Amino acid sequence: MKVHHLNCATLCPPLSRLLINDAGKLVCHCLLIETSGGLVLVDTGIGLLNCTQPGRLGRGFLSSVGPVLDPAEAAVNQVKALGFQPSDVRHVLLTHLDPDHAGGICDFPDATVHVYYKEHVAACRPWHLNERSRYQACHWEHAPRWARHSTSGERWLGFECVRDIPGLPPEILMVPLSGHTRGHSGVAVQLADTWLLHCGDAYMHAGEMDPRGRRCTPGLEFVQLFDDVDRLARMRNQERLRQLAREQIGQVRVFCSHDPTEFAQLKSQAEWQAA
Repeated sequence: MKVHHLNCATLCPPLSRLLINDAGKLVCHCLLIETSGGLVLVDTGIGLLNCTQPGRLGRGFLSSVGPVLDPAEAAVNQVKALGFQPSDVRHVLLTHLDPDHAGGICDFPDATVHVYYKEHVAACRPWHLNERSRYQACHWEHAPRWARHSTSGERWLGFECVRDIPGLPPEILMVPLSGHTRGHSGVAVQLADTWLLHCGDAYMHAGEMDPRGRRCTPGLEFVQLFDDVDRLARMRNQERLRQLAREQIGQVRVFCSHDPTEFAQLKSQAEWQAA
């Protein structure tokens, strides 16, 4: 399999250089995976339609996150730029259903959209205060072909209930990482003797995976505290991810959705290996 690292939206929250990171921005790190059965997209970013109709993202999201809304960053346009058609994307795997992760699923109407059952329920029947404000139902009003998965499965490197996905190669796995949302998921992809683990919003700053001790900027610390629906689960999963990154150096590469440093490193490494 071949993996492309795509930034499918640039986010510029207020006071981002002071509170978020030195770059003054966040990315929406998505994966486009070439498999023998077609393309697999891990998260979609904001999506093309939201660039022209930003109200679909919600006023709270727009004011707090500051998306650039560049159509060139939309996943569908990046897929085309790589020489593929949107219909070549057979599967979309979502870490969760927040607008900056699932806002582009309508750009791939032929794809099967995979999500944990608990996440789908949270988005369709929200009860937590955060759930009522964070999800935007317009992103799935086109009635996508959902594949809703349970959290039953096998153990994988210290994580329970990891499952393979019907119709996809066994080298692609869903990893339960609840906390940020009710049904938050990671996605693991095996390449040769190395695993990539896309952690979504299970953490948001590369320093949180530092084996010498967790560190995070004040802004991203606040965002995680404000957004989570199960703080204990989120913190427990972060600790397990730190342990995995510490014990599996060279075997597992852990990264999140929004850290620009992680994105730049992985994109550069993938391009170097492909050259």
